Amino acid sequence: MKLQLLRNATQVLTVHDKQILIDPMLGPKDAYDTIMMTDNGLRNPLVNLAVDPRELIKQIDAVLLTHLHNDHWDPVARELLPTHIPLFCQAGDEDKIREAGFTNVTPIVDFVKWETITINRTSGQHGTSEIGTLMGKVSGYVINDLYIAGDTIWCEDVRAAIDKFQPKHIVLNGGAAQFVKGDPIVMSIADIQKVRAYAPDTQLIIVHLEAVNHSKENRAQIRSAFLHQNVRVPDDGDFFYI
Repeated sequence: MKLQLLRNATQVLTVHDKQILIDPMLGPKDAYDTIMMTDNGLRNPLVNLAVDPRELIKQIDAVLLTHLHNDHWDPVARELLPTHIPLFCQAGDEDKIREAGFTNVTPIVDFVKWETITINRTSGQHGTSEIGTLMGKVSGYVINDLYIAGDTIWCEDVRAAIDKFQPKHIVLNGGAAQFVKGDPIVMSIADIQKVRAYAPDTQLIIVHLEAVNHSKENRAQIRSAFLHQNVRVPDDGDFFYI
């Protein structure tokens, strides 16, 4: 398999000669308002996409969504993607996606098989307490030995997914994104350290960095915290084989 980070959580996974677009946020820099309940006033995304989105979608065979927050499924993605493209999502999100005009939507409760690829769904926790409840349901996915955890903190759901699937590679959404009140809603360095300790032989790949205005930790901080620990922190546009 080959994985390419484009920006934030937007990635392209190539598996069995199929290219799957994960969590597409395709809008240009500064396209969207600052996120509510944040304090810096910066518009999102903070950086441009690493590729031309119109050229990108010509090569995509399917789309995989962890949830429907704007930084994972934005208006530009909904405008540019062909409405007949195979689109996989967590159960419960399918009606909103179909309302946007997409006609080939498959909700995943547990797992689905598409072509020669099995996609297993996992659960997560998008924050703690009231904030976590307000953020709603989120999912991750396991394809072969790759676990894409999605927007989650370290929690029992992540532990259970590691136990069940024993992945060799885990993509974690880092950056410790946080509102003016409450705890981080995605992995902080402390959370990543817990994953590292629980799955010491697994390669960790940290994304969701330096692209949205409520992130608190950057690539340099995460790289410094995990020197020589099999933790990869790719730049936008980087790709590698797994």
